[in-house]
Amino acid sequence: MAEYVVKIIDAGFVTHDVKRFTIERPDGYTFIPGQGTDVSINLPNWRDKLRPFTFTNIPKADYLEFMIKIYMDHKDGVTQMLSRINAGGELILHDVFGAIQYKGPGVFIAGGAGVTPFISIFRELQRTKQLPGNKLICSNKGPTDVILNDEFQKMLKDNFINIYTRQNNIGFLGRRIDRDFLVEHVSNFGQYFYVCGPDKFVSDIKALLFDLGAEPESLVIEK
Repeated sequence: MAEYVVKIIDAGFVTHDVKRFTIERPDGYTFIPGQGTDVSINLPNWRDKLRPFTFTNIPKADYLEFMIKIYMDHKDGVTQMLSRINAGGELILHDVFGAIQYKGPGVFIAGGAGVTPFISIFRELQRTKQLPGNKLICSNKGPTDVILNDEFQKMLKDNFINIYTRQNNIGFLGRRIDRDFLVEHVSNFGQYFYVCGPDKFVSDIKALLFDLGAEPESLVIEK
């Protein structure tokens, strides 16, 4: 398995628990929007602790970018350590992988940090003027958990829908994605559906979509 040691150019939090890393791009290192790689920290005792993260930059950029959810309650965990790593530190990248790739206009449904594979896809669609016909639905605990809220609002306008599982967020939808929600917000179940998030979230959404008539070949998920 190939390894690429890269320096961190910049790092900073984009939400209270999601940190963005801008890093060097190795020569010839390519990916398709939606793909990611295993990443480790280039420090003693951390080099062999690999974790999968998704690229969030567009493919033609001269740098690479990740937006990583930090789990401070995971004692001695990789993301907790990443919370302390900043510009000048080094990461180790490996081979590119990933099954979430754009196949055509459709509905993207994300649970929490599951939106990260969609960031590069939407940025590339915006660059190539292919955004029309696409919708993004994000489910988070609350407004402060939304990744790139302003950017998605500007890109997609009414086709960006936030819902929150915690109640009492004034002015926002406080509910979960259920059958009624999908019927209300999706007019065509014959289009592509891109789903990413925790395993149970993906399983539940997949079952709902099939129940509403979506075909297995129209569902794009990480495998």
